[in-house]
Amino acid sequence: MRDFFGTLTGRAVLVTVATAVVAVIITALVAVPVAVRSVNTQVRAELVEKSAIAVQLLTDRRPVVRENIAERLRQDDIEIYVIRRGVADRPGLPPRVIARVTGGALVNVRARVGGRESFVAGSPLPGVDAGVVLTRPADSGVAWQVLGGVWWALLAGLLGGVLAGALLARFLTRPIELAAAAAGRLAAGDRSVRIARHGPAEAHRLAEAVNQLAAALQTSEGRERDFLLSVSHELRTPLSTIRGYAEALADGVVDADGVAQAGATMLAEADRLDRLISDLLVLSRLEAADLPLDVVEVDLVELVREAGVAWSARCGTDGPALAVELPDRPVTVATDPGRIRQVLDGLCENALRVVPSGAPLVLAVRAGDRGGVVEVRDGGPGFTDDDLAVAFDRGALNRRYRGIRKVGSGLGLALAARLVGRLGGRIEAGHAAEGGARFTVELPYRTRTIG
Repeated sequence: MRDFFGTLTGRAVLVTVATAVVAVIITALVAVPVAVRSVNTQVRAELVEKSAIAVQLLTDRRPVVRENIAERLRQDDIEIYVIRRGVADRPGLPPRVIARVTGGALVNVRARVGGRESFVAGSPLPGVDAGVVLTRPADSGVAWQVLGGVWWALLAGLLGGVLAGALLARFLTRPIELAAAAAGRLAAGDRSVRIARHGPAEAHRLAEAVNQLAAALQTSEGRERDFLLSVSHELRTPLSTIRGYAEALADGVVDADGVAQAGATMLAEADRLDRLISDLLVLSRLEAADLPLDVVEVDLVELVREAGVAWSARCGTDGPALAVELPDRPVTVATDPGRIRQVLDGLCENALRVVPSGAPLVLAVRAGDRGGVVEVRDGGPGFTDDDLAVAFDRGALNRRYRGIRKVGSGLGLALAARLVGRLGGRIEAGHAAEGGARFTVELPYRTRTIG
């Protein structure tokens, strides 16, 4: 029983039963006094009516008639008092009742007669200094009589409340039970589970939330699998190269003149592996929100100028035509200079991979409305509109263009997006005026630098 009332169903039943009990009690407390008052009013009205009739009949001088009237009234538990010259024929009437009837006034009160609480109705007799008073005891058991007449109805209301509580509990807990079952199946690895959307608005939203969660998990796990496949491919390629040269060196296939070239190739592939592993480590720390950041005031103009000097050497004479566009005054933002330089280097690395020799590669800085803006634009193959929608998803472009053009590990753009987001900025991909891709990084101001 304790386990049952620990459930939402049990508590809903308990609450509705308690509500029904309170409603029954309140109904009884309100209805019984009203019913008693109605009965008493009816009794008093009948008593007044009988007193008027008694007055008319008592004027009859025939003793037999008067005795018959008195007997019939006594059968109804009504006592009759006759007042002559200010004195009642029997003791018990309150003096104020005698005085009012003697004075010619009608009486309809509740008073103590002979030690009992009674209804009193009196009328003066016409033409004489006399009157008649009828009394009837005020029955103290009327309330119990009324309650005894309605207790079946009250019990039926209570049972109806219990039944309604059970139905309500079932109606409320059914969506929760379905959601719990769906969550259990999701925890067990079933991502195809869905809940039918029906019932009240809250149940509809709960089902929608569970279905969206299942769909998101399904999509996320699909992307995770694709990403792992992509990363495993990127890991396998340099490892295969390193292994091939290592076996050639071990077997003596490479002569003395080729050792240096083999070593340089192995070193380049090892560096590639190191960059990939570093990107994976930084990305995982970003998602775990434990990557340390050193946010200070940074002049984007100086930062991009330094990056332009470094990348002009990388581009060389047979690479892209690097151009740096800088404003005449500083653009100061609040950011981590090392992490922003990491973002810029990653974007330039991507461009250098695909931009043809002699095509433009532009690094630009400007002051935006909400923060400093850095742009990396190129004259390479660029992106389609569909590419822009998934540009910052891990491995999305790698899977889309593998075997079509040179691609990286698929981590660079995802890493850039997360770094910029952690620094309070935003990054967008678009189409460049130079014909290729455009990446726009906006970083928040520490202080305003434009009017």
